Amino acid sequence: MSYNYGYNDNPLLENFNKHAKDVQKMKYKQDLPPPGRFPAVQHGAKPPLVKAPSGAVLIALSAAIMGLGMYKIGQGNHKRREIKTEKHAARQTLVPLLQAEEDMRFHMLNQEFLKLEASVMKDVPGWEVGKNVYHSGKWYPPYWNDLPGYKKGL
Repeated sequence: MSYNYGYNDNPLLENFNKHAKDVQKMKYKQDLPPPGRFPAVQHGAKPPLVKAPSGAVLIALSAAIMGLGMYKIGQGNHKRREIKTEKHAARQTLVPLLQAEEDMRFHMLNQEFLKLEASVMKDVPGWEVGKNVYHSGKWYPPYWNDLPGYKKGL
């Protein structure tokens, strides 16, 4: 199907054309202000301007605050250093006591080890209990795992 209608002859536009003519007959009315203008808008006076501090004042204030912060950090570092020194001194004071306890424990375990060595090596001719097998002339403490019942760090 083909439609060969002119613009005004198109049946689909017939209803539109009828209403368009009705609109054209209507009187045009523009929305305008009332006669004598709108009343003036009442508003308050401008608020007073608050003058901000100058750049030099802001920089000086920032420097003062940062200086105070650095001072407080320095005071905290000084206090921490004192506490650390006190802890270190307390540990140095306890070291001889702890070493003496460890030496007593080592001596007791070494005596047990020598008894065990004597009982195990009793049938070996020329064996001397407790003698160093390395002939270096220096005394070295035995490894902690050589002593029976010895646990490192206890």
